[in-house]
Amino acid sequence: MSQEMLNALLLPLLFSMIGGSYAYLRFPDRRPRVLLTLVLFQLVGAYGHSAQPEMALFGLLGLHMLVVCALLLHHLQAPRPELAPEWKRRE
Repeated sequence: MSQEMLNALLLPLLFSMIGGSYAYLRFPDRRPRVLLTLVLFQLVGAYGHSAQPEMALFGLLGLHMLVVCALLLHHLQAPRPELAPEWKRRE
């Protein structure tokens, strides 16, 4: 009975870690949206853990959190591209 939440969240959290890491590394222009999606998956997992606390689910959420934090820190430390200069109208 207590493994129902783990069974329900195992594949989505694993998919979000693998797919999110792939999308983060492959598409640099989509990184903020990918990180937002990963954080939302983390929140869904946290709700599942609060509904049915279990050590295995907590470990999976801890692993997911490490992946999300590593990607977030990488995104925050990466240099931002410079904005293109604005075109000035000739008067």
